[in-house]
Amino acid sequence: MSHSRYASNFLHRMLLGLALLFAMTAQAQTQAQTPALAGLTVQPAAKLQSASFDAVVEAVRQTVVAAQVSGAIQQLEVKAGDRVKVGQVLLRIDDRAAAQTADAAVAQGEALRAALHLATREFERQQLLFKQQFISQAALDQAESQFKASQAQMKAQLAQLAVARTQTGLHVVRSPYAGVVAELPVAVGDMALPGRPLLTLYDPAALRVSAHLPQSAATALRPDSVLAIEIPGLPGGAKQRLTPSLVQLLPSVDAATHTMELRLDLPAGIGGVSPGMFARVWVGDRLGAELSASDSSPSSGAALWVPRTALIRRAELDALYVLDKTGKPLLRQVRLGATQGERVEVLSGLSAGERIATDPAAAARVR
Repeated sequence: MSHSRYASNFLHRMLLGLALLFAMTAQAQTQAQTPALAGLTVQPAAKLQSASFDAVVEAVRQTVVAAQVSGAIQQLEVKAGDRVKVGQVLLRIDDRAAAQTADAAVAQGEALRAALHLATREFERQQLLFKQQFISQAALDQAESQFKASQAQMKAQLAQLAVARTQTGLHVVRSPYAGVVAELPVAVGDMALPGRPLLTLYDPAALRVSAHLPQSAATALRPDSVLAIEIPGLPGGAKQRLTPSLVQLLPSVDAATHTMELRLDLPAGIGGVSPGMFARVWVGDRLGAELSASDSSPSSGAALWVPRTALIRRAELDALYVLDKTGKPLLRQVRLGATQGERVEVLSGLSAGERIATDPAAAARVR
């Protein structure tokens, strides 16, 4: 009986040893199959205390093209939303009356040119007769006066002809610069009058955001204040914050609203933005340099920032891969906050000191 108990204990110890061996082998195989992933240790960084102000997108260069002459609009060459080049024809105004006036000025100029030629010949003859003492000084003076009067009339007629030709050219309205037609309130057949707006043109390469800040907030701005632009209406609904290329605070204060106008130029290359769009201007102060990992209390003003490329967006889900102690990626849902450039703030779902995978595509292939 003791022999049977010894055999049973020996068999039990052998089975436990085999099970431990299989477990260690499986763990080693798992670690061998898990490739090293590029990661980043998340550390709390300085957070910005900011306030937002409603703003509107404006064009730095916007022109209301008005008529300089009167006449019926004969032809429209563009429509609202068209991009035009400098010097491109925008519309044409009936110029028949102006053309007839120019033709009449040309005919009258020819008549005056003939009269001047006759006066010149007559003055030359009178000078020759005066030298031969066949006429008096009074006769010579009269011929000279007639010659100079013909010259003056000819110059006046040439100036009038130039005005008539200029008036004819004003019936063709051209673009003063390359831009976009924002508004076209006229139609073919409408009467154009001097000063009447015909269309609105703006330059899409130079846009800015204008916000009216309370006087207290405007005067509190400092050189180290952080300014950012948010345009919720951008395609895709991305509420990324843009860094202005130029900031200008107008020195005048509106007496009715006690506000000051803050202008922020948009950086070049931002597509889908047009004048009139709603925007926000964020004004903030930096609380300090990046904080250490131990100083992560909510009262410290610290925030967790991760690269935008490390995030995964699936429908309404925002997630990223968190690496455990063995380097294995685990998909975790997070709640996101503000976006600044190429980094995004994580409000919840991630703790300071944890390591995340910076390449979610590579992490998704690891099983």
